[in-house]
Amino acid sequence: MDLILWRHAEAEEGAGGLPDAARQLTARGRRQAQRMARWLLRRLPDGHRILVSPAVRTLQTADALGLAYEIEAAVGTSADVDDLLAAAGWPEARGTIVVVGHQPTLGQVAARLLGAPDAAWSVRKGAVWWLSRRKRENGQTVLRAVVDPDWAGD
Repeated sequence: MDLILWRHAEAEEGAGGLPDAARQLTARGRRQAQRMARWLLRRLPDGHRILVSPAVRTLQTADALGLAYEIEAAVGTSADVDDLLAAAGWPEARGTIVVVGHQPTLGQVAARLLGAPDAAWSVRKGAVWWLSRRKRENGQTVLRAVVDPDWAGD
């Protein structure tokens, strides 16, 4: 199983009583999402699933892919590590699961899967962390890629 954690791109600040879930991407965030989407589209295998938080900024980030996705509250702004992993079917699901979500949950998931269960690693806005589960290595998790949107190229 491959698990791709994609943090939403840069979003507007939550000012003026705007609900957190209604925050939209900034112009810079839209560019970040497009860059990462191009990077992902060149690498995503067939048979993938995409799970997206219901927050506007994550939906806009996922829209950059131009692919079908499922809106999943279990990866939303109040999700915890166990919620997200259960929604993704980790580690038993087959194929590749892309989760478009939020900090600190994404960083906590990466930390737990890579052997630092009490850590909360920072996942930059718009960045992707790609993890793979190896069955042949006693369930070892391997970090395949960490890509910042500014390094994703065009």
